[in-house]
Amino acid sequence: MRLENITWPRAERYLKEDGTVIIGIGSIESHGRHMPLGTDTLIPDKLLAMIEEKTDVLIAPTIPYGATQSLNEYPGTVDIDNDVLYRYLLCVMESLRRHGAGKFLILNGHGGNMKPIERAALDMDKKGCLTAVLNWWLMAWDMDPAWKGGHGGGEETAAILGIDPALVDRNEIGPALKLNDISDAIKATGFYSVSYKGVSFNVPRQISKITDSGWIGPDHPGTATEEWGKKMLAACADYIADLAEEFRKLKA
Repeated sequence: MRLENITWPRAERYLKEDGTVIIGIGSIESHGRHMPLGTDTLIPDKLLAMIEEKTDVLIAPTIPYGATQSLNEYPGTVDIDNDVLYRYLLCVMESLRRHGAGKFLILNGHGGNMKPIERAALDMDKKGCLTAVLNWWLMAWDMDPAWKGGHGGGEETAAILGIDPALVDRNEIGPALKLNDISDAIKATGFYSVSYKGVSFNVPRQISKITDSGWIGPDHPGTATEEWGKKMLAACADYIADLAEEFRKLKA
């Protein structure tokens, strides 16, 4: 059930009687040369459409923009300041709380959003609300370790293939990932992570300084298949729909 599609009297009844709301949040940012900028919004939106077929829990409109500071050098990326994103989400949740919402499930598609979401969740906790932060790509790893991936790699590419194969430009999927080390001794190992003499730590840098393509992770995009994506999306949607029903039983 979509908040934007119902009348305020119906919303009033639902929020007073149930009070469980799912809010999607994504981003518009680079995901490598081969993937659409809206990857992190398209995936939550697809999951919400699948969830809507399984439960009548209230679904609020998705917040399409996210905190993308490390990727804002890539054309088309829209970067929302962390404090602004936190305030935006908090205003949405507080508006719904005033009318009876007390249980929130935040379906997140972008890692950079995690801190603003958690900050808003803690603020809402002080007001008696319970918030589940659902980072779909991390949840997918728990469902099947073979799905584990990075940013714009096989996992996310598979999800987009499962939504619409035409959105992936296979001609732009390059060779094996090459990370730009800080020095001969300090080796880049991941998004921010580096290694020196066997010890790992983070050196936050713009992603364009780490990888030329904009994707990064252990899972090469070329390994992605439409079948993988559809199976993964279905598993995530089933799980979240089931969790939403469990949340509805709780008293916030």
